[in-house]
Amino acid sequence: MPLLATAEPLAPAAHLKTKLKEVFGFGQFRGTQEAVIQNILAGHNTFVIMPTGAGKSLCYQLPALVLPGTAIVISPLIALMKNQVDQLAAFGVNAQVYNSTLTKTEMNRVKKDVIAGDVRLLYVAPESLTKEDTIAFLQKASISFVAIDEAHCISEWGHDFRPEYRKIRGIIDNLGGKIPLIALTATATPKVQLDIQKNLHMDDASVFKTSFNRTNLYYEVRAKRNTKKQLIQYVQQHKGKAGIIYCLSRKKVEEVAELLRVNDVRALPYHAGLDPHTRMHNQDAFLNEECDVIVATIAFGMGIDKPDVRFVIHYDAPKSIEGYYQETGRGGRDGLEGNCLMFYSYDDILKLEKFSKDKPVTERDNARQLLLEMTNYSESSVCRRRQLLHYFGESLDKDCGFCDNCRHPKEKFDGTEHVGLALRAVVQTEARFGLEHIAQVLLGLRNPHIDSYGHDGLPVYGQGKTLSGDMQLWLSVLRQCLLNGLLEKDIDSIGLVHITEKGIDFIENPQRITLTKDHDFEAEKQEEEDEEKTQQAAGHDEALFVQLKELRKQVAKQKNLPPYVLFQDPSLKEMATTYPQSLHELTHISGVGQGKAQKFGAPFVAAIKKYVEDNDIETAADVIIKSTVNRSKLKIYIIQQIDKKMDLTGIARSQGISMTELMEEIEHICYSGTRLNLDYYIREVVDEDKQEEIYDYFMTATTDNIATAMQELGVDDFSEEEVRLVRIKFLSEVAN
Repeated sequence: MPLLATAEPLAPAAHLKTKLKEVFGFGQFRGTQEAVIQNILAGHNTFVIMPTGAGKSLCYQLPALVLPGTAIVISPLIALMKNQVDQLAAFGVNAQVYNSTLTKTEMNRVKKDVIAGDVRLLYVAPESLTKEDTIAFLQKASISFVAIDEAHCISEWGHDFRPEYRKIRGIIDNLGGKIPLIALTATATPKVQLDIQKNLHMDDASVFKTSFNRTNLYYEVRAKRNTKKQLIQYVQQHKGKAGIIYCLSRKKVEEVAELLRVNDVRALPYHAGLDPHTRMHNQDAFLNEECDVIVATIAFGMGIDKPDVRFVIHYDAPKSIEGYYQETGRGGRDGLEGNCLMFYSYDDILKLEKFSKDKPVTERDNARQLLLEMTNYSESSVCRRRQLLHYFGESLDKDCGFCDNCRHPKEKFDGTEHVGLALRAVVQTEARFGLEHIAQVLLGLRNPHIDSYGHDGLPVYGQGKTLSGDMQLWLSVLRQCLLNGLLEKDIDSIGLVHITEKGIDFIENPQRITLTKDHDFEAEKQEEEDEEKTQQAAGHDEALFVQLKELRKQVAKQKNLPPYVLFQDPSLKEMATTYPQSLHELTHISGVGQGKAQKFGAPFVAAIKKYVEDNDIETAADVIIKSTVNRSKLKIYIIQQIDKKMDLTGIARSQGISMTELMEEIEHICYSGTRLNLDYYIREVVDEDKQEEIYDYFMTATTDNIATAMQELGVDDFSEEEVRLVRIKFLSEVAN
């Protein structure tokens, strides 16, 4: 049986503030922090619902320093444990972790220190807590209280249900004595809040709920199109600032991190597939400002406590609004700038649905409901902040003015008739159904569900068609009824809605109400594509292209080289489209590698810069992105074999391709800027005199076209293979 730490009398406010300043460096408590701490010190059970960035961790860290004994902190996030322990160590507080990352020796040392009373806070993973030896050693310790972080994990209705959390209450009871509990969460709907209290037997707990409104965060959703270009443009606009990018898979995390790195962004990956050492190294690099951007999986969760994250990007749609809110909440925790961008595609929702197809029916239905809410949020054109707050049981009387939907409002329409009809449909179906069923009744659809309940005989059946509405419109109308307090969700039966007194009053005394039309991201994507095609049809800047061609001729003459060796026409046309104004930007042009930019680029960059200034041109340089190296396995194999001086016919045979196909691959590699040394092979198949003659021809030619070369050199004297091989040698040595 553990030695229960004796609860001390309530600490005077002055004493707590002194401790707050001495240890944490803060002069004042935030929000309800002080009231929460006093409640814990009084030995009461405490339930804290506080958004990310509002200072939840201080609510258990400070009382752990005031009370005798060790506070046990249960957390599912290993990253968060390490982060908090490191921070507390910097404050001079002895805090330890007890999880699977420790060796047996380290575990024994932690146990010894806890039993000796030297440890103020012990962070334990729920998996570790369920082990018999963990329980046995905790029974010998003096425990002040138990803090259950991320308490929403206990609820099957939450976004991150973890079965091992269901065992926590029983384990705490087995420790003996009446140990005070504090449960904390940043993301809990009203239903999940009730579930947490029920499962932890905390119906008597004092509840402290802080507003979910993070006023400094800017919320934005964009259609998922040209995502890499949009991503690089966005990150470069926030150059040097800390950011987190969430992706759906580990593979995508690695791809995006590499994409950022080749575009000169200091970025590192973070996911469960990395070995613990690399994961911790990358986390520390982010916290210590040795890298600017961390790319992480949504499923793994970051758990990083960094106050100055300036942007959070969801490269893929999250699986729930709770997850989205928690992850975006990592931005601007210091109260300053925090930008939250999500790239949305319904395809992501379909992928996430597939992930849950093998789960038990209840979990699968719940996951589908969470995804439906995510879809609704993404596609709605109503104030983002109002939607988020409503989801968590909070209301906002007016639009926030600080989200994409407020800054760029969609078309509005008089929804008085629509709302009246929707509310009557809820009443006539006896408030026992979800939004989808109600919309189907309004549209006069037939299905077994509607037939079995006889809803095809209701007065509202099919009336929605008279107002020219489709399924998307009626679902939007019903969601906006929820946001306006005319309908409300049934807490006991997930997905169902019923009418409020305000809704009944609207039916009896209709008031004019304005609604907004949802986003149609597919249509928006099509519009963007059409606009892009129009721009492409307009082509490059012909005046600059002519100027660059003339410059190429002059520089080639100075260097005694053929003009095409410097830059080919397609590269010049791209320069005349994107206006690169530095050697770095020049390397983003197709066919221009680092070496070629350094060798020939300076006068071209100078000419483009002058042209842009003289003609007052607004460039799109910030949206040019450098792609990650994308060589096929075949190209990599060819390069490796040539480096080993392998015979070309042998390379072709081993890959099952013809010699002509192999030559085409080698030419592509060469034109992309890779230098190849084929001397070992050329010496075997082309006479030295022939090599010299072909080489000299290309040195003075105006084009590298093979047909023209064969005509000039003479088809009787040279084979096409000989000419192509020496052309590769020439371009590798002179151009690359």
